[in-house]
Amino acid sequence: MSEKQNLHIALPGAAGKMGQMIASLVAEAGDIDILAASEHPQSPAIGTAIGAATISADAKILGIGSGGVIIDFTRPEATMKHIEIAVASGTAMVVGTTGLSAEQEKELEKAARQIPIVYCANTSVGVTLLGQIVEQVARQLDADWDIEIVETHHNQKVDAPSGTALALGKAAAKGRQIDLETEKESGRDGITGARKSGTIGFAALRGGDVAGEHTVTFFGQQERIEITHRATSRVIFARGALRAARFAAAQKPGLYSMDDVLGA
Repeated sequence: MSEKQNLHIALPGAAGKMGQMIASLVAEAGDIDILAASEHPQSPAIGTAIGAATISADAKILGIGSGGVIIDFTRPEATMKHIEIAVASGTAMVVGTTGLSAEQEKELEKAARQIPIVYCANTSVGVTLLGQIVEQVARQLDADWDIEIVETHHNQKVDAPSGTALALGKAAAKGRQIDLETEKESGRDGITGARKSGTIGFAALRGGDVAGEHTVTFFGQQERIEITHRATSRVIFARGALRAARFAAAQKPGLYSMDDVLGA
């Protein structure tokens, strides 16, 4: 009987908050190895050890090959370069980067024809289930119920609405069988007029060190339904990312979501 092999991962943005959280969980796991890690060339972390790897300014080392997984929580421009490296080396990916443009998402989808990619705005198990619940509720309620999504994050987050909020909006739109892009309302200001029926509204709050809070509210007449998820630590995202990496390492080329990971 063959011995089970450790999961091999590569970690861009290794000195960042998510990179450090993932590394901490890897150290506890015992069956995961960090084979490569990278940072931007100006990072003071260049040359320092993380797991079995040394943090490098050369992102090409992330291509650790078949059976390995790049876990990416960086910026869109960096993620696209890492996707090219993954395709060239046959390395699977978990992409948790938010803020990708429609064109960048098309490139990601194209890459998934050659390698397994788990693409998710949020790797939390709870948020994944929240999306499923939101879709189900939206399917049961008609357009007379107004849908509003409020998200709160720390004061260093650079994109709004958050990728998770948009994913929840897509779930609601899927349940209601509408196109989110045409029915989205975001950033109301001034005299906006009455709320348009059937739209999905977004609001973003930024402050302090909030890891992430999302509330989806369905407003009816004389009643409302509120569904909330609160993350009190980034460790839930790191834990979910490693679960997604285990999944990706065993898959054929294709584009997968956290729904696929939980269903495996």
